[in-house]
Amino acid sequence: MSTENKISAGMDKLKGKAEELVGKATGDDEKVAEGKATQAKGDLKQTAEKAKDAVKDAFDN
Repeated sequence: MSTENKISAGMDKLKGKAEELVGKATGDDEKVAEGKATQAKGDLKQTAEKAKDAVKDAFDN
């Protein structure tokens, strides 16, 4: 997983968690949903990068 993509995925997950917590603290269900969606985006990026790495490793060996 490239460092840039790893950071991007981590930032999405962190941003999403922050949005979710703000939404919960303020009673804003829409913000909670946005936060969860942003976290899911980060998880998806991370999964895609791991899959790329697995394919690359399979062909490098």
